[in-house]
Amino acid sequence: MDGEISKAELKAARTNGQEPLIIDIRSPMRYQQEHIEGSINIPLAQLPAEIERVADEDHVVTVCPHGKSSVRAAQLITSFEAFGGRVESLSCGLSGWDGEVTTAEDGQSRSSADAPF
Repeated sequence: MDGEISKAELKAARTNGQEPLIIDIRSPMRYQQEHIEGSINIPLAQLPAEIERVADEDHVVTVCPHGKSSVRAAQLITSFEAFGGRVESLSCGLSGWDGEVTTAEDGQSRSSADAPF
C-alpha cells in the first residue's frame, strides 16, 4: 500500500487526467444509494476473487464509509503479485467526500455537499 490520498489530492488527480480506478468496497446496496461518480463496486469480501480486475491498473484508490476498511482493501491489492501499480486509501472515506457523487434517487451526479443529510 502506498498510503492514503486526501480528497483534495484525489480531486486533483481526476481533473488532471490522471483518473485512478476508484473501488468502493461497501455492499452493493450501499453503493447503489450513493457513490463517487465513476467508481466501481467490489465489496471487500469479494475483492480476493475479483483481484485480477485491477492487475493492469496504474493507480487504484479504495473507498469505504470512513477510510478505515479501505486501508485493508488497499493492503490486499498491494499483496497481489500481478499488481505493480500504486494503491491508496481515501483518507476521509465517502463520509468526507465533497466531490461528485451518483445517487440512486435520481441516477444523476451532484456534489455531495448538496446531499440532504
